[in-house]
Amino acid sequence: MLDSIDSHILRRLAQNSRISYTDLAKEVGLSGVAVKERIDRLVNQGIIEQFSIVISAEKLGKKISAYLELEVEPAHLNQIINVLKQNDRVAVLYEMTGPCILHIHILVESIEEMEQFMNESIYSLEGIVRAETQILMKRHKNQDGLNI
Repeated sequence: MLDSIDSHILRRLAQNSRISYTDLAKEVGLSGVAVKERIDRLVNQGIIEQFSIVISAEKLGKKISAYLELEVEPAHLNQIINVLKQNDRVAVLYEMTGPCILHIHILVESIEEMEQFMNESIYSLEGIVRAETQILMKRHKNQDGLNI
C-alpha cells in the first residue's frame, strides 16, 4: 500500500507538518512537485486525515489534565454525547466497547474548575451510571497517529 518514500513522508509530516515540499523532496530524492502529488494522493486516499498543530494546554493555563470514564444508560447515550461534544473543557470524547462507556479527556485550570465541571456537566446529566476520574500526573510520551 505504501512504499518507502510515502512512509518517509508520513513520518516527517507527523514530526513537523510545516516541513516544506522542497525540504521533503531533498530528503526523499524527488522533486517538490512529486512530493506534493504524493501528499495530495495520501490526503485523497484518506490516509492523511488532517494537518494540525499541538498546543500546550498547560502554557495556556490549563494545568489539570484529567481522564474520565463514564458508564451511561444506553437510552441516554446519544443525548450525553451531544451535550459533552459542546463543552469547551472536553478535549477528547470516545465511545468505547463494553457496557456503554464514554472515555473523556478534559483540560481545566484548577481542581476547583474540575469540581465545577463534574458537578455541572457530568453529575447533572440524566443517565450517568458511574463516573471514574483520573488526573494526569506526568506525560512521558505523546504521539498522535501511527508508527509508520
